[in-house]
Amino acid sequence: MKRNPYRSQKIAFALLLLATLLIIVPVGLIVVIIVQKGLPAINWQFLSDIPRQGMRAGGIFPAIVGTLYLVFGAILFALPIGLLAAIYLSEYSKENFMSRIIKLAIVNLAGVPSVVYGLFGLALFVVFFKFGASILSGSLTLGIMILPIIITTSREALESVPQSFREVSLSLGASKWQTIRHIVLPNAIPGVLTGTILGLGRAAGETAPILFTVAAFYLPQLPKSIFDQAMALPYHLYVISTQVPNVDEKVRYGTALVLLAMVLFMNLIAIIIRYKFRRKKKW
Repeated sequence: MKRNPYRSQKIAFALLLLATLLIIVPVGLIVVIIVQKGLPAINWQFLSDIPRQGMRAGGIFPAIVGTLYLVFGAILFALPIGLLAAIYLSEYSKENFMSRIIKLAIVNLAGVPSVVYGLFGLALFVVFFKFGASILSGSLTLGIMILPIIITTSREALESVPQSFREVSLSLGASKWQTIRHIVLPNAIPGVLTGTILGLGRAAGETAPILFTVAAFYLPQLPKSIFDQAMALPYHLYVISTQVPNVDEKVRYGTALVLLAMVLFMNLIAIIIRYKFRRKKKW
C-alpha cells in the first residue's frame, strides 16, 4: 500500500485550521453580541454627556476622558523606560548568570495578576509617595504593569536586527551608541510598536489596578489635574453591571462597545505607524 506523502501535511493543516477557528469564532461571537446589543445606546448624548440619575441615564464622557488620560499616561511612563531597559539588556549587558536572572524575572512579571499591581500601586504611589487616589497614581501603576511586556517585545525586536548591520556601522567608524541610534533602533521600531500595542490593550482594559489607585465610583465631572480622581470605562462598566440596580441592558453593552472601539482605534493607529516603519525596512 503506497503511502501518500502529503497526508501528514493535510492533517496538520486541518488541525491548525481547527485551532484557529476555536480562537476566532468565540471572539467573533463576543464582538457581534456586544455590537448588536450596544449599538442602540450609541448616540451623541451618550458619548458627550455626564452620568445622571445614579448612572442609569446620561452619558459616559467622564469615563472616556479618564480612560484616555490613564492609557496615555501609562504609555508615556512605560515606553521610554521600557525601551531604554531593552536597549541595555540587548546591546550593553553581558550574557551571564545575573543578566539571565533579570531577563527571566521580567518575563515572569508579565504574568503577574493585575490585582497584585493594584495593591503595589496602592502601597507605593497612593500611601508611600502620598499621591493619593489620582490619575498620576493610576497611570504609574498601569505603566509598571505593562513595562515587562514592552521590555520583552522591544528586546526581541532589537535582537532580531542582523548582527551584520552593527558590524558594518562599527567598521565605518560609528560609535556603539551611534550604531544603536541610527541603525539598530530604526529597524527595530516595528517590533517596539508591537509591544506598545499589547500594552495599550492591557492598560485600557484593566479594572483591578485602577480600582485601588484612581477610579471613582461616581464622579460626574472631568478631572482638573493629574492629582484628581477620575472615572474609567472598565471600572464604570463593572459598577453599572454589578453595583447599580435597574440599569438598562443597552447602556451596559453600549459602554462595553465604546471601550472595545477605543482599544481597537488606538491599536489601529499604532498598527498604521508600525506598517509605515516596516515598509522602510531593507531586509
